[in-house]
Amino acid sequence: MTDAVGKAGSGANEMRHIPVLGPEAVAALGVTANGIYVDGTFGAGGYTRAILATEGARVIAIDRDPNAVRDGQGLVREAAGRLTLVHGRFGDLDSILDEAGIAAIDGVVLDIGVSSMQIDEAIRGFSFRHDGPLDMRMAQEGESAADLVNGADEAELADIFYHFGEERLSRLIARAIVTDRKAKPFTTTRQLADMIGRIIRTRPGDIHPATRTFQALRIAVNDELGELVRALHAAERVLKPDGTLSVVSFHSLEDRIVKMFFAARSGRGGGSRHSPVPVTGEATFRIVGKWPVTASAAEVAANPRARSAKLRAAVRTNSPARAIEAQVAQLSTVPLRKKGRR
Repeated sequence: MTDAVGKAGSGANEMRHIPVLGPEAVAALGVTANGIYVDGTFGAGGYTRAILATEGARVIAIDRDPNAVRDGQGLVREAAGRLTLVHGRFGDLDSILDEAGIAAIDGVVLDIGVSSMQIDEAIRGFSFRHDGPLDMRMAQEGESAADLVNGADEAELADIFYHFGEERLSRLIARAIVTDRKAKPFTTTRQLADMIGRIIRTRPGDIHPATRTFQALRIAVNDELGELVRALHAAERVLKPDGTLSVVSFHSLEDRIVKMFFAARSGRGGGSRHSPVPVTGEATFRIVGKWPVTASAAEVAANPRARSAKLRAAVRTNSPARAIEAQVAQLSTVPLRKKGRR
């Protein structure tokens, strides 16, 4: 999730609660009194607050970051029984609802990616804008980015950077990492970013040369694309007929998965002319309106992180949920190497 974050000062806390495309994403849900909704990426609670503004609406909010769950307890108390905040992964939203005794819901909203709070906390290691430990773990457990950078072989690192970061110089970066870590393991964000900055030339106005590598590491460490695939299919299983799935993504890899899932499930097909997604079975979603929705010029001016955001939404039909869409699932993994090729 990427929430807007204001500059330091009196308005900063309020800005942290305004998610990118928030009004549009919640409007797509068509929130009603007494409806039950899942906010799969609670973050600072922006979507949840907007849903709870409808009297009687109930929210099951999920976040894998224990800090977000801890900081959201005030809103839980404020909601007076209408908000349940769960520490977990949104890919497991159907099992989370089952444990809560809820069989079906009226809407799901997902805001994919890293939150502004995580980016702005140096100790979390998500960004090279602040020097911090090379961590990047949303759940604060398991393999860290440092573990991956220092432990994976050159080919695996190159594939991760190429497929999850769309980095054309992936092999050059991987080779330099493997060479440098022999003398000194990578432990901080600044150390890795500075190394990449030394080996890749840029022109004024270009993004920092480490940007795509950091994106790739974050996606790999947190299995972000795999979680997204699981969440889309889990939402299909728990949404009531006429319930809405509303998804905001921030880069092409995420949006491609969402677009292909909705295309395949709505009967429209999808993919490319080289790799079309076959349409099988009855449509489980219907597309309403024109998608994607992008941020307005005013929102981008207030929050540059909104520039790449795309909102897609679809409404559940009464057809039974289907098995995982194989071609969609494949987009969440690094392709197997072929002999003689990357």
